[in-house]
Amino acid sequence: MKSGRTDRAATAEQSGQAGRAGRTGRTGRTALAAVRAADERLGTAGFLGRNIGKAFPKHWSFLLGEIGLYSLVVLLLTGTFLTLFFHPGSARVVYGGSYEPLRGIRMSEAYSSALRLSFDVRGGLLMRQLHHWAALVFVAAICAHLLRVFFTGAFRRPRELNWLIGVTMFGLALAEGFAGYSLPDDLLSGTGLRIMQGIVLSVPVVGTYLAMVVFGGEFPGQDIISRLFPVHVLLIPGLLLGLVAAHLMILWHQTHTQWPGRGRRERAVAGEPAFPAFAAQSAAFFLTVAGVLAGMAAFLQINPVWLYGPYEPDQVSLGSQPDWYVGFLEGALRIMPRLTTTLWGHTVAWNVFVPAVVLPGAFLTSLALYPFAERLATGDARVHHLLDRPRNAATRTALGAAGIAWYGDLWAAGGDDVLANAFRLPLNGSVWFFRVGFFVLPVLAFMATRRVCLTLQRSDLRKRREGVESGLITRTPDGGFAERHDAPAADSAALLRTRQPRELVRPYPDHIVPLPTPGRIRAQLRARANRFYLDYQSEVHGGGQGEAGTPPARRDEPDD
Repeated sequence: MKSGRTDRAATAEQSGQAGRAGRTGRTGRTALAAVRAADERLGTAGFLGRNIGKAFPKHWSFLLGEIGLYSLVVLLLTGTFLTLFFHPGSARVVYGGSYEPLRGIRMSEAYSSALRLSFDVRGGLLMRQLHHWAALVFVAAICAHLLRVFFTGAFRRPRELNWLIGVTMFGLALAEGFAGYSLPDDLLSGTGLRIMQGIVLSVPVVGTYLAMVVFGGEFPGQDIISRLFPVHVLLIPGLLLGLVAAHLMILWHQTHTQWPGRGRRERAVAGEPAFPAFAAQSAAFFLTVAGVLAGMAAFLQINPVWLYGPYEPDQVSLGSQPDWYVGFLEGALRIMPRLTTTLWGHTVAWNVFVPAVVLPGAFLTSLALYPFAERLATGDARVHHLLDRPRNAATRTALGAAGIAWYGDLWAAGGDDVLANAFRLPLNGSVWFFRVGFFVLPVLAFMATRRVCLTLQRSDLRKRREGVESGLITRTPDGGFAERHDAPAADSAALLRTRQPRELVRPYPDHIVPLPTPGRIRAQLRARANRFYLDYQSEVHGGGQGEAGTPPARRDEPDD
């Protein structure tokens, strides 16, 4: 009996194992069939085979763009949560929620739902603050990434299209931030909307009609919040997602740029494979960014709308300041002198239209067209995958520093009243300081930065000729003392082997009869713009000269 039971148990166990093996086999065959079906329709196997080992260079500056991407993901996730509870209405209601100081106060539905999100929805305040911090970091990351691309020359051929996409994303991020900042309809955001209405009104001829269309009537109107809401949650996010997808596809196709170094050439990208190294690092970095943003949202208060109260057209909050990314627009409005023109009974407010419409438009347009302007000036149509060291492109670096000084002057001018109050300064004096700085600070920044870049170039040239200081002092046979210089390390020596691209230098036109014809004037201007860049520019060995590069030429000292 015991033996029979044992045999039956063994038979049952074998049958179970066979069943499990059969089920596992069927599952594996089903999965394999699904993979094959997907590959037949989408070509996934070929794509992965070609791209799974794609090299990605390692450098901390490349993480700036990733921070922007991961902040956008956090924005989309938190924004989806907030959309479920926020009601973008302008109808007046009486607040009866949990926040006692505002109970019984008449306010808009938008402001009431913002208070409900903050105090009555579980996790609502955390999500609001996480969304706001992610928005600030997103714009900051885009700015830092654009600066990195600019100063290293990563916008050069073949990446001009990605530069245009980046500048467009920057402009959309500004608009997206302002739209989201205005939705709660508190006293601070309402003041920003009032300024926006004034800017729209300043547009010549059609400004009044545009303001009536946008706001749905006389300010504050009944439609502006409900119209900003789909722009903020649908239109601009959709455009941003499309641009991000295009940016990543172009980046993947063109390969990543890399910093110059030993053995690096234009056509060979050195780095870690996309899978598993880069994929694992990116996943970890995403979790890090999300964790830091969550920590900021939990411990650093931002935009406490309940302290400002509901918006009333006849009130303005004391010391009101916009988010940092539109501070330059506020500063431009504050330092612009009074300037209006009346023609045929119509007044054009240049003191609003120029700083708030013309100036930002000119700034973004100049930023977008810069790669083409530099190529026109230098005549450099070569393909570049190696980045420039900022010191080697002295003129471009100086122009970037001038732009930062100009932007910083306007940004600081946006808080001139706060600065005057904090440091006990005369307000009119601070306004005039920023007005003068608008013209003077960029020039000073340009001159100082280019001088610093030339000094660093000369320092590199001296290290190449004399070696690196060792700190060891030796005594010469005649009784003197000299410091011993060692040969630079191989990696450093590769960066010091620079050349000036003399093949790109355009000669000054030599006309027998120097008549000021349009063609001759254009030739003179192009030659001077060419020298403006190339007299101060050098590049590492192999940069811009193809796969093999050219023999390292002894470069002259940079000119003053």
